[in-house]
Amino acid sequence: MTTHPSIEQHPDLAEMRTRFERVTSTPRAQAVEALALITGLYLAASPWIVGFSGLTPLAVNNLIVGLAFCLCMGGLGSAYERTHAMAWTAVVLGAWTIIAPWAIAGEMDTTRTVVSNVIAGGVALCLGLAMAGMASRDRGSRPRA
Repeated sequence: MTTHPSIEQHPDLAEMRTRFERVTSTPRAQAVEALALITGLYLAASPWIVGFSGLTPLAVNNLIVGLAFCLCMGGLGSAYERTHAMAWTAVVLGAWTIIAPWAIAGEMDTTRTVVSNVIAGGVALCLGLAMAGMASRDRGSRPRA
């Protein structure tokens, strides 16, 4: 019977973890993560901040999407090597936030809801793209052997 070494010992995996650690320790990545958490918290609380909590379907949507965005982007700083693909989920959540006032059944597209969701969704989308692009930017700057 042959035994194979654990995947944990593979040199490519160690190099990848080092690269991801380098990515998340930069001030840019830390700023993106902090802004993402603030954006997610704002999105979750926006129905009560902006004043459209009476529009229950959109208020519940924003609460759930905001919390999901916080959880999604919050895990990137501590475990980026395992969660970096979730940054694309954050991009989708940002895009959904932009179209939610028109996509949710009922008359949800008031001025308050549209302005709040389009701005928060646009910021969320950009932050998700920034975090998703962090690893590819570092990969391109790595010297080739």
